[in-house]
Amino acid sequence: MARATAHPDHHCISSEDIQGSEVYGADGKNIGEIDHLIIDKVSGRVAYAVMSFGGFVGLGHSHYPIPWSALTYDTSIEGFRTNITEQQLRDAPEFSDDSWQDRDWERRTHRYYGTPTYWEGRGGL
Repeated sequence: MARATAHPDHHCISSEDIQGSEVYGADGKNIGEIDHLIIDKVSGRVAYAVMSFGGFVGLGHSHYPIPWSALTYDTSIEGFRTNITEQQLRDAPEFSDDSWQDRDWERRTHRYYGTPTYWEGRGGL
């Protein structure tokens, strides 16, 4: 698929180009795709990528926010790699629309995935 703003020599990418990007686990298996990003309004940092996986023809998809720092872009596959497994996604701390206002949920989520919090850095775990 052609990307509207993909420039291999640039360090920035449009959120438009990230949506739909494939995510591969450590074993190389496709575990889903990025549905959308969650951005911290104050700092402007990407906090989470909401992954979509499962379902058939767009039906029955599950959505799970994972810390942005858990993803690494791999130019060779034009997608993201992560050490997170599909089972970890299924067993992640329960998410609801109110979770975005719950720092405790965010801390539990970052601790669960073994990533630093986006608002405190490495000391935030």
